[in-house]
Amino acid sequence: MIEIKPYVSLQNVKQAASILNEVVLKSPLQKNQILSEKFEADIVFKREDLQEVRSYKIRGAYHKISSLSPEELERGVVCASAGNHAQGVAYSCKLKKIKGVIFMPTPSPNQKIEQVKMFGGDYIDLILTGDTFDDSYEAAVKYCTKNKMAFVHPFQDIKTIEGQATIGLEMVAQSKKPIDYLFLPVGGGGLAAGVSSIIKEISPNTKIIGVEPEGAPSMSISIKNGINTKLEQIDKFIDGAAVQKVGDLNFEICKENLDQMVTVHEGKVCQTILDLYNKNAIVVEPAGALTTAALDQFSEEIKGKHVVCLVSGSNNDITRTSEIKERALLYSGHKHYFIVKFPQRAGALREFLNEILGPNDDITHFEYSKKHNRHSGPATVGLELHDPKDLDTLIVKMKKKNFYGEYLNDKPDLFQVLI
Repeated sequence: MIEIKPYVSLQNVKQAASILNEVVLKSPLQKNQILSEKFEADIVFKREDLQEVRSYKIRGAYHKISSLSPEELERGVVCASAGNHAQGVAYSCKLKKIKGVIFMPTPSPNQKIEQVKMFGGDYIDLILTGDTFDDSYEAAVKYCTKNKMAFVHPFQDIKTIEGQATIGLEMVAQSKKPIDYLFLPVGGGGLAAGVSSIIKEISPNTKIIGVEPEGAPSMSISIKNGINTKLEQIDKFIDGAAVQKVGDLNFEICKENLDQMVTVHEGKVCQTILDLYNKNAIVVEPAGALTTAALDQFSEEIKGKHVVCLVSGSNNDITRTSEIKERALLYSGHKHYFIVKFPQRAGALREFLNEILGPNDDITHFEYSKKHNRHSGPATVGLELHDPKDLDTLIVKMKKKNFYGEYLNDKPDLFQVLI
């Protein structure tokens, strides 16, 4: 029996591009001067964050819905999403004037929830359920089957994949020279499957790197195992790219097309978000920063090369800013949390400030629990160090003066309870 491998047709993707022509922005391929100088390379961004719905997801959603029959459109559509696909579906429903029911995880950022409502208006119903995308997906599939409606999958559908693949056509046409390296974010794998298929066909010398969150390496582990693997636990912080299992179809395509898969620590992604905002005035969501955050891992390899980073989206909730900054500081080694044992005597805090901390260090968190015995009492203390290299010296001084209790940064369970 002949095995038929999954295939994204160049002709079908060109047809998808013609369907999307009046709906999506041909997002710019924009050089980043700061990163180009840093890496001694030609670094350009494919700015999908500039789409009307602020992510590339409109491409796959609209193309899939456009492929439905009049009877299916009449019954309406259902989707599950962590946020960006929901906005694409909502906007498509409004443009097509059809009914849509959208399922999202309960912890979805409020900004994404409000955007879905805004883009869909009276044409959509929004249902928040479950803790993860996978929970919402299961509920959406049950609803879809019960009500005999068409399901618009965010990544596991050839029409969705063909819609996302149109990005590949655009970037090759826009690029003034051959693309040496292409960095693609990977969540469920629809974007990577579509774009990599087109790039392999029309720009075969391009090296394609897939980038995942370190806390949700579904594609990386699946490719390593040789079989699509569901992760039991994931870090949901990078909500636009955190899935427990990638699409089966996407896995088959990506394992053939991606030259390499890498992961990026969530803290590094947070630092990249802050850098892009402070240095380039570019607002990105965590998933949108993945590709840029991966460049440091290739600093030697990409010197002198033409490099494209796909910036996938900018749906970032401003209420997450403090968490993003916190994660960045923890990752960089500037922020540290301790349980400090303060002697129960006058002047103990003054001694800690004057003799333990450096002149440029700061206390950012202080929570004193209670006088626990007549000798000492514990406090949870957050410290921001001017120089991360001072940590070892700080701990030595704390131990010498009998202030040291516990270091919390490397104790995630205790950290979550106390901070």
